[in-house]
Amino acid sequence: MKRIENTFQNKRNILNVYITAGYPNLNDTIEIVQKLKKNGVDMVEIGMPFSDPLADGPTIQNSSQIAIKNGITLELIFRQIEEIRKTVSIPIVLMGYYNQVLQYDDTTFFEKAKAVGVDGFIIPDLPLDIYQKQYKSSFENLGLDMIFLITPQTTDERIRLIDNESSGFLYVVSSFAITGSKSDIEQNQIDYFKRINNLNLKNPRLIGFGISDKKTFDKACEYAEGTIIGSAFIKALEKSKNIKETVKSFIVNIKK
Repeated sequence: MKRIENTFQNKRNILNVYITAGYPNLNDTIEIVQKLKKNGVDMVEIGMPFSDPLADGPTIQNSSQIAIKNGITLELIFRQIEEIRKTVSIPIVLMGYYNQVLQYDDTTFFEKAKAVGVDGFIIPDLPLDIYQKQYKSSFENLGLDMIFLITPQTTDERIRLIDNESSGFLYVVSSFAITGSKSDIEQNQIDYFKRINNLNLKNPRLIGFGISDKKTFDKACEYAEGTIIGSAFIKALEKSKNIKETVKSFIVNIKK
């Protein structure tokens, strides 16, 4: 059984935390993931820094720029994940952009990712039809999951199509906005979550965008299997003087 599938079979209120590879310092990625796992995080999403991150808000954009200046590369990210896998068994999802994949060579990129221990991908600008035609069969052969995003503007018909082509889980974008732009869950978002639940989709769901504290985590978990937290954690790292203590404090405050 794949790691992501196993996680959803055995847990509820799943916490998936996003980090930017190479941030705040070039080689912090390994320690951060290790500490996240130690403190009870169920899954980690590692962002591949990119110069034009379309879906990211200013906090994650800034972290990406710093990581690029630090010298992060896709090759180094692969080496860091390979090192992480010596001590960490929770699912690892890579998040990035289609141009990064193409520049590396797509076939080599996905095979390399699988070899070092990546479980799945979030590539927001990868068109669904391109995935269906060019990558779905190889993903199935490699045992990789492709996670697509749905938003409040996505029609029911489109959601069902995305659900059919996705594996691992669906990334439920809580609002039509960039990451980190909201700090509460409003009634219109709850209505949207209920609409999705009524579709009886095959994939479990994680809610992201605007999940930043225990209140929003708990509320989102009422309507999905768990959440993704990104910008709030990056902000905590930005102010951190001790990564170990920062990670512990942040996760304890979310899951207490």
